[in-house]
Parts: sequence; structure tokens; C-alpha cells
Amino acid sequence: MSPKRGERAAPPPGGNEWDIRFATGEAAKGWEQLSSQAATNTRAAWYAMRTDPAPATRTDRHHRLKGELARGTHRGETMDRWQIEVTAGGRIWYLLDVDRRTVWIDHASTGHPKATDR
Repeated sequence: MSPKRGERAAPPPGGNEWDIRFATGEAAKGWEQLSSQAATNTRAAWYAMRTDPAPATRTDRHHRLKGELARGTHRGETMDRWQIEVTAGGRIWYLLDVDRRTVWIDHASTGHPKATDR
């Protein structure tokens, strides 16, 4: 059965790990597509979100988004939005709920997000 909005992305966190959940049903569907297309890279992205979702050393492939995309809202709370480039076009965007140590995946797709084409 495919994951749905609000559900956890894989097993529960252990120790100092972050919980990873889907903010939307579309993000869950996109995650499944990314997993099918680029399993190894998606797994590496999952691990990065689980262990260090806001790395002190940012890279071109893992960084906080800028401008109006830098923050997003989930369940009435505004949070920082980050991006992991999974493939040349595939992206995962997520919101960081620091208080709950939860990563909310709000976008996952195999294609480049149109919102960044401005």
C-alpha cells in the first residue's frame, strides 16, 4: 500500500534521528516515483534527512531554499524549507519542525520543480 499524507517515511527514528513524514499525498506519490527511479540516491537522501536535515556545511545538492521558497507552512506553523537534489531533475523539498524533530516532506518529484524556474 502506498504511503499517504501524514504517514511516516519508513521506520520510526531511533536515538538522535529525526522523524520523516509526508506533508501531502502528492509528496508521498512523488517519493514512490523517486524511489523507483533512483533507489540508491533516494535512500541516501532519506538518511541525510534522518541524521542531519540542516547540515552546517551546505552543498549544491543539499541546502536551504532561498527567497519566497525558503519557508513554508504546515499545520499552521511556518518552518524553514530545505532541498535535496536526488537526480539531475529529481528533488525533495522538506520543512524542518525543529521543536518536534520532524522532517515534513512537502515536495518530491522526478522532474525539476517549476516553482524554481522563475
